Amino acid sequence: MRTAIYARVSSEAQAERGTIASQVEVLEEKVAAEGDELVARFIDDGHSGARLDRPGLDALRDQAEAGLFERVWCLTPDRLARNFAYQMLVVDEFARLGVELRFVDAPPIEDNPQARLLVQVQGVIAEYERAHSAERQRRGKLYKVRAGEAIFWKVPYGYRRVPRSEACPAHLEVYEPEAAVVRRIFDDYVAGGYSIREISRRLYADGVPSPRGRSVWATSTLGPLLRDSTYAGTAYWYRYENAPATSPSGKPKRRRRPREDWVAVPTPAIISPETFEAASRISEHNKAFSPRNAPSDRWLLRSLVVCGPCGVHCGCARIPSSRGGHNYYYYCVYRDPIKAGGPEKRCHERQIRADELDAFVFEQVRSALLDPGMLTAGEAAVTSRQPLPDDDLLAAELERLERQLSATEAERRRLVDCYQAGLIELAELTRRAEDVKARAGRLDEQREQLIASRAELATENRLRARVEDFASRVASGIDCLDFAGRQRLVRLVVEQVRVTGWHVEIRLRIPLDEAPALATPPSPRPRSPRSRSRRQPTADAEEVSSNDRLRSVGAD
Repeated sequence: MRTAIYARVSSEAQAERGTIASQVEVLEEKVAAEGDELVARFIDDGHSGARLDRPGLDALRDQAEAGLFERVWCLTPDRLARNFAYQMLVVDEFARLGVELRFVDAPPIEDNPQARLLVQVQGVIAEYERAHSAERQRRGKLYKVRAGEAIFWKVPYGYRRVPRSEACPAHLEVYEPEAAVVRRIFDDYVAGGYSIREISRRLYADGVPSPRGRSVWATSTLGPLLRDSTYAGTAYWYRYENAPATSPSGKPKRRRRPREDWVAVPTPAIISPETFEAASRISEHNKAFSPRNAPSDRWLLRSLVVCGPCGVHCGCARIPSSRGGHNYYYYCVYRDPIKAGGPEKRCHERQIRADELDAFVFEQVRSALLDPGMLTAGEAAVTSRQPLPDDDLLAAELERLERQLSATEAERRRLVDCYQAGLIELAELTRRAEDVKARAGRLDEQREQLIASRAELATENRLRARVEDFASRVASGIDCLDFAGRQRLVRLVVEQVRVTGWHVEIRLRIPLDEAPALATPPSPRPRSPRSRSRRQPTADAEEVSSNDRLRSVGAD
């Protein structure tokens, strides 16, 4: 009889070890012992038996339908398929085509109920073993990850995986040549204000290869890299689960697990958590104000208006007018009872005329920005919990402490001289030296506090100067802005416009940079000034103003 053989291994590791060759050898010997003619070999290297869309199996089924052979030899039923339903599908298909299916470790199943039952039982056991093995692997991986071991199947760019050893579990270590590229990407995105496409062009111009060795970095590579929390020191595992396929030839679908089920694994950080958080805010801001999401030039406050009672962002609507043309409105998205979660939760706030609200808010913003005293007073109220002493008084007090510290050091030297001259005993020297040391410690602590107070005062003085500079720059060009310039300015200084009935609450922010080492990207995500923490100035860091942002709103 014209005969074909089919062999399969489920993993790439088995394919590399050549275990498929042992199956082929056994099958060829069986065909020779039966005296049949071997006309074709169908092999699947590294393909799971839980799926039917395998190249070798597809070719086997196609050739069987074409009548190329009359008999098929396979080692065991689980080599044909791991799923019992898939096994029966293939068996019935071969029976319909008149092709005899034989297994090395099972008797022929034609017209033999006992043999057919044996094959079916083997299929059920194979399916159970596969599910049991997958569950053991899942629980084993989960245990290792909760113990802090890095078992990720794909190592992020910038790291290398160190295998498990007797001294330590498997973990990630920073690969500095790639880590420098990661820092550059985050710095360009956060401090430089470049888009992802511009970062890709800059990397290509400098000849930096992508993780796959290509000359051009794809935007689909840079986007996930900027969202990967591994670079900030925390990787998450157990985020997804496989849902069963909806069709016999379909792939299992991945769906996200609840965040409380994720397992955090500490990793060596390449960037600071603040930088990663800034990149996340910029990404959300770019998404909210992307031109493709805000194509119209009719809504100055798009994505900034919030419904007061509901606390959700308002949408934009264009409604035909009875006089011809259209009217433009902001409306609460919870006016839709489905989005609100039920008719009883539906919002009853009226729609807001966009042109009226835009004009009112911009006039209020203009009045505030043209008054530097208001901005300075507002920033002082936020950053100053109590009045700071004058700098001259702090300098005088610091000078007095320096003199006292010098006198204490001189007293310590005199005690040592007295002991060497035999004027005091060792016990007396030890007692008096301890007193001098304690007094010097208290003076040194007071000096550090004064230095910190002077640094804080200098920071506040520079902050006030920057506020006044910001206000003067805005005042020089605010009346010359077109609609796009006004929109960029509003997004720069307005954090939120909360509307409740006829009451409008405008929350402004002063766009000054928090981190001196990083410049501010254009149009950052709104940040509440009440949560801004004070930072001590450093010797090497230089304060950065908002000049770049003001250029973007048309300061000329």
